Amino acid sequence: MTVTLQKKGCVGVLTLERPEVFNCLNMDTLAVLRKLIAEVAQDREIRVVIVTGSGEKAFCSGADLHERRTMSEEQVQDYIRTIRDTFTELEKLPKPVIAAINGLALGGGTELALACDLRIMSESAQMGLTETSLGIIPGAGGTQRLPRLVGKGIAKELIFSARRVRPPEALSIGLVNRVVPAEQLMTTTFSLAEEIAANAPLALAQAKYAMDSGLEVDLTTGLQIESDAYQLLIATKDRLEGLAAFQQKRKPVYCGE
Repeated sequence: MTVTLQKKGCVGVLTLERPEVFNCLNMDTLAVLRKLIAEVAQDREIRVVIVTGSGEKAFCSGADLHERRTMSEEQVQDYIRTIRDTFTELEKLPKPVIAAINGLALGGGTELALACDLRIMSESAQMGLTETSLGIIPGAGGTQRLPRLVGKGIAKELIFSARRVRPPEALSIGLVNRVVPAEQLMTTTFSLAEEIAANAPLALAQAKYAMDSGLEVDLTTGLQIESDAYQLLIATKDRLEGLAAFQQKRKPVYCGE
């Protein structure tokens, strides 16, 4: 399998399994990734998702350029549409997604990380939207998600220059949430995932929806989105469980209902 899904408690781990080619994305890999994303969306036991790459060298090096060289112009267009749609489906999962960036994340690899909600970066990793050095532009969401995350000015500098971003800078500009030693990457990521997974899954889904949708509209509309999301949670069993657990001074046990 070019991508695997492992379940560890309430956490699902999607791993790109092509370390010999720096976990780059060909059409077969995208098809498997897309299938597994759909499985994760339907699996109520999975409350938080981690995305990472196999091996120590690469998280994801983006498009499989060897495959791309054999493509016609129409096939390239289909490939770009497929990778863009796959990342959007990952982004729209109704559960938090954390990128554990274990190595190189270049081009589409950075775009994959940008489609995640949170990013934890190894001290040995590098990121970068390097497409302009190849005569193209980021085509899987990079021109849209990067400026929304770090601001237009920084995003333009990074995309125009095509330079690689090392961990200290990535942290300082808000490209990643945390930087940790390589040997601590997965334990740190799992710890955060489990901390998040302890909370009510319906609340996590609505919080994600409210933030992602609300930031694309004016404040008044955003506040209405928040209000509607809150309203959906009032009648849930999990809301009542949260209140009962607080009153009884115990940890809540959420069922996602």
